[in-house]
Amino acid sequence: MSETPQAAAAPPARRWRPLERNERRVAGVLAEKAKTTPDNYPLSLNAVVTGCNQKSNRFPQMTLDEGQVQEALDSLRQSGAVALIQGDSRVEKYRHLLYEWLGVDKAELAVMAELLLRGAQTVGELRGRAARMEPIKDIGELTPIVDRLRQKGLLVYLTSPGRGGVVTHNLYQPQELAKLKADHAGGDLAEGAVSHRASASAAAASPASRSGGFDDVRPTPDRPGSEAATKPPAAGDIEQLQIEVANLKRALAEIREHVDSAADALRRDLEDLKTQLGI
Repeated sequence: MSETPQAAAAPPARRWRPLERNERRVAGVLAEKAKTTPDNYPLSLNAVVTGCNQKSNRFPQMTLDEGQVQEALDSLRQSGAVALIQGDSRVEKYRHLLYEWLGVDKAELAVMAELLLRGAQTVGELRGRAARMEPIKDIGELTPIVDRLRQKGLLVYLTSPGRGGVVTHNLYQPQELAKLKADHAGGDLAEGAVSHRASASAAAASPASRSGGFDDVRPTPDRPGSEAATKPPAAGDIEQLQIEVANLKRALAEIREHVDSAADALRRDLEDLKTQLGI
């Protein structure tokens, strides 16, 4: 069954609500599979479970059982975000109603699906990931989509907008979103601190800052009363470094997931090629 967005009309009343963790994963899986594997859509309960627990294009990794997924599906059905249908067989299948429930178009739903499946990410990462579901050539094409979702209250910036800005969906529970904003506010402070230190270092190294050769700007351990040699790190500097380390760890985790996803895709392509060659 092909997915069809609702025809544009007067702005509808808001139907969506904040979702629980499992509901977000289930909704994201239904939206993703409708776009990427339409021949296998709508999905059976078993297929939804598999989609929720797959290792590629997911963050965080989850291990949900049928009971947890069924509970999330039932809750989404009660809210009007998911429908239960009867397929060609006797197996019950599920399809999303997110176009109507969220009030979005195809490109907007692709962006929302990626955010539901992977959470907070930079605009550049989001463009590359959403493009596997809908054609979004570059950041220039993504920007108006992000702006429309912000206007609808479905997307928020966690850091300053612009190059490298981090965004996420607004379907978190309030306490979850508050924590995300606090975590990424620390990232903004860390980035500002790094920029400030880089500027200070550049200024110190410039010819205008030197009045009498390198010894004037390079502290020596044996210089009596050397402030650089005796002054301990300030508490603020330690805190900023801790924030930077935490952000680097998050970035490394995302890179590892991206590599794992690419490796999975290559393995699938290789298996398909072997099948075609009869190996």
